[in-house]
Amino acid sequence: MYDENGFLWKFFKLKENGTTVKTEVIAGFTTFVTLAYILAVNPGILEATGMDKGSVFTATVLASIIATVVMALYANYPFVLSAGMGLNAFFTYVVVLQMGHSWQFALSAVFIEGIIFLLLTFVKAREAIVNCIPLNLKSAVSVGIGLFIAFIGLKSAGIVVSDEATFVKLGNLTDPSAIVCIFGLFLCAFLIIWNVKGAILISVIASTLVGIPLGVTVLPESIIGMPPSVAPTAMAFTQITQEELLSFDMFFCVVTFLFVDMFDTIGMLVGTASKVGMLDEKGNLPKASQALTADAIGTTVGAMLGTSTITTFAESAAGISEGGRTGLTGMVTSILFAVSLFFAPLFTAIPSAATAPALIMVGLFMIENIVNVDFSSYDEAIPAFLTILIMPLTYSIGDGVMVGIMSYVICKILAKKFSEPSIVMYILTILFAGKIIFM
Repeated sequence: MYDENGFLWKFFKLKENGTTVKTEVIAGFTTFVTLAYILAVNPGILEATGMDKGSVFTATVLASIIATVVMALYANYPFVLSAGMGLNAFFTYVVVLQMGHSWQFALSAVFIEGIIFLLLTFVKAREAIVNCIPLNLKSAVSVGIGLFIAFIGLKSAGIVVSDEATFVKLGNLTDPSAIVCIFGLFLCAFLIIWNVKGAILISVIASTLVGIPLGVTVLPESIIGMPPSVAPTAMAFTQITQEELLSFDMFFCVVTFLFVDMFDTIGMLVGTASKVGMLDEKGNLPKASQALTADAIGTTVGAMLGTSTITTFAESAAGISEGGRTGLTGMVTSILFAVSLFFAPLFTAIPSAATAPALIMVGLFMIENIVNVDFSSYDEAIPAFLTILIMPLTYSIGDGVMVGIMSYVICKILAKKFSEPSIVMYILTILFAGKIIFM
């Protein structure tokens, strides 16, 4: 472990990156503990579409391993990838439950997005496309998704319920599910305030235990077993019709998945890398193309196995803060992902009330981007505000993105700043207008 001439030292260039095997192992473990909650949250969210929860769990783990290993070996970065929060919500609550499509249709959109993602990365066009979207809207999309995810968490625990007169209202806070969520939320808050590693995972586990005597948590027959098969969801997107494949809804879903995924990934990579001095003198991330390729491969493979979009996780910052600087951090996390496969009964038994605090706290982390929104100019502020407002109120990330893009172009035209929106923004505005008018 301490032999600087050893294989791990040479392969991952530990000495050149100012780290050691011990540091990387600790960093990998820290990252896993911090983001392992997704193994409970993602199957729970996708289960609402009718997908098999066990199959989604296995697909999520396998796709996370593959994407993270590619990141580790190809880019030699300590970033870890898994099913993206916000994108899984769009998959379930918009594409399937709101638009009325099958989960096979949603997986098809994810698969197509992954393929496009790969192609754009190979021709180095991805960054150019992202740059076509104004920074204000990128930040607003993140904030809107944060509010949307937090709203889902509150709703799933019964803290917020529907109401005919006011549309939503406060639920019964003495209900067992609400009690479990409130307990987990403030436990998580306490742990985060005191900088405890793995705060979200700890709160999910503790909330699950509290849910046992309250009748919210149904204990599995065993906590360990063989991994569930991915057969119920694998290659399921091949079941959709040609009409569905060529529909405007498919185009709309693919565009939304692609844009949100691009914003998330580049934002996570650059934002996290900048905090630890991993950017070059021009503010760029070296080997960005390799890192983006890992993300695209993860998304494509994930759709083939049966899970929502795979993206770089902000929780990678936890391992980086512990000194992780190379792909060895990701390899350690991948090994722990593999071990978790055999604890599927435990992860899939976690109730939605116990994962709700995780959704609420992730929502908090995502709205931090509101400080990057420029409210000083109304032609910038109005589109950003509408993007943020529409997402939670319409229960749709896609509608928020659509309204944001269209209102941005309209506001710029009204301000006679015709050259500020990119040609891509004008094209999307026309297409979205057509969707509203004719569909």
